Formats: sequence, C-alpha cells, structure tokens
Amino acid sequence: MNNLTIFKRIAVIGTTAWGTTLAVHLANQGFEVFLGARDELEIRILEDSRENKKRLPGIKFPKNLHVKEMQNAVDGVDLICFVVPSHTLADNAKKIAQAITPDATLLSATKGLEQYSGKRMSEILREIFPHNDIAVLSGPNLSKEVAFGNPTTTVIASKNNTLESLQSVFHNESFRVYTSEDIIGVELGGSLKNIIAFSAGMADHFEFGHNSKAAIVTRGLAEITRLAVAAGAEAITMQGLAGMGDVIATSYSQLSRNRTLGESIASGKSLTDALKISDGISESVITVKAALVLAEKHNVDMPITRAIDDILHKGKDTNKTIADLLSREPTTEVY
Repeated sequence: MNNLTIFKRIAVIGTTAWGTTLAVHLANQGFEVFLGARDELEIRILEDSRENKKRLPGIKFPKNLHVKEMQNAVDGVDLICFVVPSHTLADNAKKIAQAITPDATLLSATKGLEQYSGKRMSEILREIFPHNDIAVLSGPNLSKEVAFGNPTTTVIASKNNTLESLQSVFHNESFRVYTSEDIIGVELGGSLKNIIAFSAGMADHFEFGHNSKAAIVTRGLAEITRLAVAAGAEAITMQGLAGMGDVIATSYSQLSRNRTLGESIASGKSLTDALKISDGISESVITVKAALVLAEKHNVDMPITRAIDDILHKGKDTNKTIADLLSREPTTEVY
C-alpha cells in the first residue's frame, strides 16, 4: 500500500468485468476491498468460487477482497468506486446513499451517458451526493488485458485535493495512472468513443480496408471532439488517453463489445439478436442517443452519430446509410 494515500478501505460497486478487474487490482495493491453485489445468490456464487466466472474467468480473488451486499460494502469505507452500466448508476447510487458518509470520496469508472438527458456519470453522482468529493477514471482499459497484468495506462480526473492520493491508490508498474482536472473531457472521451468503435466494427464486417477504417476513426474522433469541446471539455484531452487512446483500443480490439456489436449489426442481425450474443453491456446503444441530445443542446453537427442512430434505433438500411454518409457535400478537414 502506498504511503501517499489517505484511503484504507475501498468499495467497488458493480460485479461487471471492469468492476471485478478494478476490485482485484486494488486488493493486489494491498487495500481491504469490498466488492458490492446485487443479492445474496450472487454473493454466494462469487464467494464460493472466489472468482467471477461469468465476467472474468481465470482471475482469482485475493484474500483481502470480500464480496458483500452493496449497502454493507460501503459501510465505513473511504473510497467508493462505481463500476456499473450507465443506465443503472442512478438507481444503484440511490440504494446505497444513506450508507455513504459525506467525507467518502466517490469515483466513477463507468463509461457512459444517461440516455435521455445526456448527463455524465459524475453529474448524476453530484445530484445524489452534493457534499462528496467526486472523481472519474477512464482510458484504453480493456478489462481482460488489465486483469492479466498487461501494461496499461489510464487517467483519473478530479478538481479536488484527493487527486494525487487517488493516483497513488491505482498506480503501479503495470497500471500507469495519469491525472487531469478535465472531468468533462475524460468522461466524454470514454463515453463517446463507443460510437466510433461501433462504426469501426461495421467497417471490419464490410472489409472496407485500412484506409477506410483510419478515416472512420479519425473523422469520428474529430466529431466527438467537437461535441466534447462545446460541452466544456479541453480539446487536448480528446487527443490523449481518455480520447484518442480509448478510441484506438476499442476500435481495433477483438475484446471490444461495441466494435463487435457493429460487426453483428452490419452482418444483418437485429439489435435484439446482436445484444443477446454480446458479452456484457454495449454502451454505444445508449450513448448514441445521449450524444444526439447533447449535440442538439450545443448545436453541434454529428453526421456519423446520426447515421449510427438511424441504423440502431430507426431500422435504416446499413448500406444506404453508408452511401448517404459518403455522398455528403465535401468540406474542409478542420473547422
């Protein structure tokens, strides 16, 4: 355990693959970690097997990682990490709100936006916990690679004086942690990249080639950067780990659920069928709607995002949508 940290006991809310990965990582860092599960059955399964066989098979729990019901998991802890699907964050946070003290630090590692409002996860937490310090964690962090100890980098953003201590909690020789004060940029980068990963998956299915995929990733990054900056982010953040780094990882990896979803939809599967075979939550389905809410609010043009929304939620033909994108009036690259 790093002596710089002010944290001793940590709770991780969410038995997702990423939540489990972070819980194991923090336990290996020497902290007493409590992984918050939904019900007694899930607790018993995880404690009996001492691994999350459904989401993260092959990664054993350290002895200082304890699985508890969510309210019990946050009792008396200094740091609470929320790692749940974006559409469940508000409900989960409200369920345990009474058990969380105002001096506990809250960290969101959820990459997503609230569908109908476009709110970031830290904004939702701030509404529920007006007095707590809040931070966010995001970056090119495919959970299985992190869990197996592959060299990884991430970004923690906060405007509070706990930032250095948070960095020391997570940082080690294989998990390099950078800091930022641009909460908006770090969150939007981690959320909006899911749209680009979906687009990249479609390009993979159609075997468009490297030129086309490079164009999709690059123009997609430009598109989400326009929105992020309009929403208050710093442009340079979108060129860093939480923006470009995460876009690259999720647009090219076979482990990326959002890229895989794009492949499935492009192959002709319905959204319902594609989600049934998806290994976990594909946030792009929600994020594309939330991004368009923000785009309308900030008057930002997002043609790729609109096209993905047409395919995912309006049943528009994939080939026709791609043809319409390519037939748009040519313009300058930077504007």
